[in-house]
Amino acid sequence: MATYAIGDVQGCYDALRRLLEAIRFDPSRDRLWFTGDLVNRGPASLKTLRFVKRLGTAAVTVLGNHDLHLLAAARGARHLHRQDTLGEVLGAPDRDELLDWLRRRPLIYAEGSALLVHAGLLPEWSVPQALELGREVEQALVQDLDGFCRHMYGNRPDRWDEGLTGYERLRAIVNAMTRLRILTPDGRMEFTYTGPPELAPAGCLPWYAVPGRRSRSHFIVCGHWAAHGLALTETVATLDTGCVWGGKLTALRLEDRQVFQVACGEGAG
Repeated sequence: MATYAIGDVQGCYDALRRLLEAIRFDPSRDRLWFTGDLVNRGPASLKTLRFVKRLGTAAVTVLGNHDLHLLAAARGARHLHRQDTLGEVLGAPDRDELLDWLRRRPLIYAEGSALLVHAGLLPEWSVPQALELGREVEQALVQDLDGFCRHMYGNRPDRWDEGLTGYERLRAIVNAMTRLRILTPDGRMEFTYTGPPELAPAGCLPWYAVPGRRSRSHFIVCGHWAAHGLALTETVATLDTGCVWGGKLTALRLEDRQVFQVACGEGAG
């Protein structure tokens, strides 16, 4: 029995199946952790959603920004972008079943000393606090999906304040857990920079490198930052290796932290 964490799939279904063959995944014995962004930009979001949903308890996936974009587009709260490849999902006969399943996925998941989140955590959050904050968003997705989708987007607030309430509070949580890459020297989330960490603006740090980060109690597995690529430290694994951009799709076996990869062609299927 093994647990494999897999980086952003983004509709690259064929690459996912090749990776699962490479690790000899057996759903009766093994488990998969997906870092989110199951859909969009790749050519087979519908196949990917159906496949992961069918895995049942053999798979855990957290929500990424592209997954939330799909939910918002389906509710009419967001227009599709030119590069989006979500039309097949939105027109599928099982669309409602798939979207209902997706909206009920966690924003953050922890098991033992390992934690799964799409983008990152703010340094002032402990793991118990982050899990509680994630549940606030998860509750809104189930109980107030239309309102949540209408108010989810925006870069403010760009830092955490315990006094935040309502949609501003939910937006700050979502931005940290699904969009975060770097923080400014005064602790603000900076969303415009998407390049590699070594070229980040002066004084800015990757979220996981901020001194005093309170979530160091857990080994955090994340994706989202394709330009960062694969990195493994004692406390963090970044697994988005740009499959949808012609890079690789990566799996990490949590028990021994062995890495497995398959190559993805341009516009990977």
